[in-house]
Amino acid sequence: MLLLDITIVNVALPAIQRALDASFSDLQWVVDAYALGLATCVLTAGALADLFGRKRLFVIGVILFTIASALCGVANDALFLIVARGVQGIGGAIMFATALALLSQEFHGKERGTAFGLWGATIGAAVAIGPLAGGVLTSWLSWRWIFLVNIPIGAAAVVLSVRQLRESSDPEHGRLDPIGLVTLTGGLFALILALIEGNQRGWSSTFILSLLAVAVLLLLAFIASQAVERNGMVDLTLFRRPAFVGAQTTAFAISASMFAMFLYLTLYLQNILGLSPLQTGLRFLPLSIVSFFAAPIAGRLSTRVPIRILLATGLALNAVAMWLMSRVSASSDWTVLLPGFIVGGIGIGLVNAPLASTAVSTVRQERAGMASGINNTFRQIGIATGIAGLGAIFASQVDPRAFAPHAGAAARASFVTGLHDILLVGAVVAACGAVLAALLVRSRDFVASGPQTA
Repeated sequence: MLLLDITIVNVALPAIQRALDASFSDLQWVVDAYALGLATCVLTAGALADLFGRKRLFVIGVILFTIASALCGVANDALFLIVARGVQGIGGAIMFATALALLSQEFHGKERGTAFGLWGATIGAAVAIGPLAGGVLTSWLSWRWIFLVNIPIGAAAVVLSVRQLRESSDPEHGRLDPIGLVTLTGGLFALILALIEGNQRGWSSTFILSLLAVAVLLLLAFIASQAVERNGMVDLTLFRRPAFVGAQTTAFAISASMFAMFLYLTLYLQNILGLSPLQTGLRFLPLSIVSFFAAPIAGRLSTRVPIRILLATGLALNAVAMWLMSRVSASSDWTVLLPGFIVGGIGIGLVNAPLASTAVSTVRQERAGMASGINNTFRQIGIATGIAGLGAIFASQVDPRAFAPHAGAAARASFVTGLHDILLVGAVVAACGAVLAALLVRSRDFVASGPQTA
């Protein structure tokens, strides 16, 4: 549910925009509120699970996610939907922080490998079917059903969790960090708000400059608190290993470029080309299917090919994909995106498979949970800042009338110009990530149980 709700929402955004009379910045927040909830709460959720029980926290997370989904489904204005999406993200963070730990305690040996394989397949399937599922539900029922469908699934998950899961905890190692949580959440919120509102309010306005100053101060305070706090959210010593830094850079780069781009590609397919949500979901299928099949191939290659080569090649292919898609013009058909979708699908598969293992294989086993949480945090921060940052560039180019159902030729041309520019920016971000991955992910930084061919 939580991974599906990252991708399923994109194709419904134009319908949400029309139904709730939402602005472009509202649409950005519909995605970013969820990403921020995940990014800022996953590490705290892991600590709470250690203190009070992983089963208990998982059930609470599912209930919170399900209730928030119901609230999203009945939202009658954009602000209500955005707030509900933020709560949904917090529920998702709790589920994400506890799920792997619960699997680890239940399965051992070959069974654990099978369980983790099914977990990985579920992730791949969720990402792959998200756009199509969103298109089907939005076209045949309503955009509200992309959220309401979570209610019966969530109810079933709660029943199964109560009956089947065993409780476990680790109170000796579970420590809360309220200062870290507040400073990280506040700093990221101020940064995203400044990026989204900058064009409308003016980049030199007191409001935007104040937000940016607050963001810098709070994020610096977060880093300082982690440096002095013995049991903080983030162990800063992990960043002494270049390979660990390379893993976080890779997670941020692919999220801030290709994954953040899905929002704008969806708006292009529906607002400019006039495709329905279902037709849009079908157009994304080549990318989803290719990435789904490329991921297991990359997993097998990771035992034979240096990990840094897979990560760097994957990011480089994403850069090439966005460069190919930047050929879009006012007279283009959707097929102009197809080569980029195929190349990007291969790139995504090459990155996703080895990235998670790289993040945890560069630290000691007792730090694996924190390392995984940090990696997931960088993924979500990448999506949130990527959507906001690319949106700032995009909004500065686009005539607001381009979002209207029957926009004129000039407005549509401005939309395409803005899309062209951010595709090139995304390509540069991915290319820089590829270079850093190749330089930073070194074999000597992996622990004995990690990959040996990096």
